[in-house]
Amino acid sequence: MPRLSRFDNEKLAATLARQHGVVARRQALACAMTPKALRYRTRPDGPWEIVLPGIYATQRGRLTEKQRAVAAFLYAGRGIAITGTAAMAWHGLQQHQGELIDVLVPLHCKRSDAGFARLFCTGIMPGVDFRDGAVSYVPPDRAIADAVRRLSDMSQVRDLVASAVQRGKVEVWQLARELDLGPRQGSARLRLALGEVADGVRSVAEADLYGLVKHFRLPVPLFNPRLYVGAEFLAQPDAWWPDFGVAAEVESKAWHMSPADWQRTLDRQARMSAEGILVLPFPPTRLRTARAQVAKEIRSALANSRGPLAHITTRAG
Repeated sequence: MPRLSRFDNEKLAATLARQHGVVARRQALACAMTPKALRYRTRPDGPWEIVLPGIYATQRGRLTEKQRAVAAFLYAGRGIAITGTAAMAWHGLQQHQGELIDVLVPLHCKRSDAGFARLFCTGIMPGVDFRDGAVSYVPPDRAIADAVRRLSDMSQVRDLVASAVQRGKVEVWQLARELDLGPRQGSARLRLALGEVADGVRSVAEADLYGLVKHFRLPVPLFNPRLYVGAEFLAQPDAWWPDFGVAAEVESKAWHMSPADWQRTLDRQARMSAEGILVLPFPPTRLRTARAQVAKEIRSALANSRGPLAHITTRAG
């Protein structure tokens, strides 16, 4: 097998270090590696593995998420940036990036999808990009917008949008900007989710409560308001009917970051009850599987409430 010069070995090593052990054929050849040497390394029992057409990993076996991202980006050729769920995972917006890696490419790109690399032609360039070695990622707002346009499940759309806003990873106005700049196809669900978030809905379960209220034509509550007794802050319930003195709380540990947060939820409900507020706790599953019964319970609570509680002041959340 032909040997590389020391200089070329160092150049190849630097490329592999920057790209998490993944290299394109064109890069290997630029390091003076011959086609024969490449074939030798990628033989069935060789040390390298072909992971995409013209893209090699220098070890065999399962690729890491970063390696898959590098491989897809290199395969795209003159790729613009990685977007969608892979970019969301890189930004810490979700734990896993899914099976496919979405790469934005210029409109004139002639390449087709291959393996786990999915290419999307675009003429709308990201405002900024984020670098990880040789790979570019779109900003969080663009990643979310692109991911949402490919989803058909509204609950998943709410999950992505509400969790990102709730955790402070992105602002509503940034997502609204991406909505206006991007294609209209697939944008209806994103527009609906943004409308819910703008109304104060901060979680998927709270969005389900919002939809239930609308569907059964219940009085519309305030979402996430701040309640005060005199000058002292009392609580910030998930939903609040100030004319009835009734609050609804979505009891979902999945939306709390720690057991301490969950305990604070219970403490908050106890404080509200002590001030005469009728607190209705709902597990998230009931908001989806027992919608009519939940609506009946809310309607009954409003009908039998003691009315406005004069000593409680309501402020926007």
